[in-house]
Amino acid sequence: KNTIQKLERQLSHELGPAKNLNSVTDVRVIGGIGVMEMKAPVDMAKAQKFFVGQGVWIRPFGRLIYIMPPYIITPAELSKITKAMLEFAANLSSE
Repeated sequence: KNTIQKLERQLSHELGPAKNLNSVTDVRVIGGIGVMEMKAPVDMAKAQKFFVGQGVWIRPFGRLIYIMPPYIITPAELSKITKAMLEFAANLSSE
């Protein structure tokens, strides 16, 4: 199957549960782009420290935590990124 369709399917499946978190307004996936829209602006310093600690590089923008992974990413590598995104959002929901 098409690489981008696989990415889109995995992103939808793995980021979808974020819709149920209190800190998340919306989750959007189109092609190889995955976005979690947060209810409040993301604290950049806190987010970067968390993500680097998880071994991933994600730079939020305003209320958006988004990724545009390279098409050669493996499913395991993508899962590492989406897991970090979900964990960050879940931590915000519990504050």
